[in-house]
Amino acid sequence: MPDLPDFLQPRPDAPVLVHPPQGEVLPLVCDSPHSGTAYPADFGTCVPLQLLRRGEDSLVHALWQQLPQHGATLIEATFPRTYIDPNREEADINPAMLDGEWPVPLTPSLKTQQGLGLIWEKINQAGQSTPIYARKLSVAEVQQRIAHYWRPYHAELAKAIRWSVDRFGGVWHINLHSMPSDVFVRLGQPDRLLADFVLGDRDGTTCDPAFIHLVGNTLKSMGYAVAYNDPYKGVALIGRIGQPEYHRHSMQIEINRRIYLDEDTREPTAHFAQLQQDLQQVMREVAQYVRNEMQQLPRA
Repeated sequence: MPDLPDFLQPRPDAPVLVHPPQGEVLPLVCDSPHSGTAYPADFGTCVPLQLLRRGEDSLVHALWQQLPQHGATLIEATFPRTYIDPNREEADINPAMLDGEWPVPLTPSLKTQQGLGLIWEKINQAGQSTPIYARKLSVAEVQQRIAHYWRPYHAELAKAIRWSVDRFGGVWHINLHSMPSDVFVRLGQPDRLLADFVLGDRDGTTCDPAFIHLVGNTLKSMGYAVAYNDPYKGVALIGRIGQPEYHRHSMQIEINRRIYLDEDTREPTAHFAQLQQDLQQVMREVAQYVRNEMQQLPRA
């Protein structure tokens, strides 16, 4: 990797940051798994950093940074998803990208078939894909990424979820993301218009419908276009956490990058501050919803 500015420097001391609630504590856990910008020195890619950064959910953690003031625990990865993706399962690896045999059976998903599994193999831009590596990765280096980045992230998130369930009898979880504005071009549907926000609950399976529609209706009241589960439904994290029958509600929020970010420079646009302010209203509504709902929870 080339010399990097400070905010892109590796953070081996802190691959995961946990921001605890300030004041009031609610059973509300939010996480940003893809906004990390600390690029590890052993990445070993063959693409320019500017292109590699297109995989970031840039500034998502900053958009939602006030969540702890509303009683939420906020968790963020400092490492980039292109290095290893916390929103994939541990065995979601393409064996063909390795220089040796993985010690246990692998279960590559559709995302891996698209080159976007646990270890990304390509980066997309305007319907074109570019390989990230000009080499096979060693089994040892992938295992190191899992041990030092993926597992610590999942451990901190699981700890926060478990603490909320143990203390309150349930939890509300929001998985925070952004999406490239050209996603429908990538999907071969260039005539479709991408909404400002896409909310996902894996087709109604990971949270109470009232939870996801509270967020959607709040955003619509401020003039934003909102879609549900199209084209993003949520992947590993909300699929693992969301069990509404056990009072564990999980949803995903995707923000169209064009409404707050220059996708080439990764710098915030003039609308960033307004969006950040609007999301404060979403946070207030969610916090009040959780306060109301937690009164109905069975105490553990």
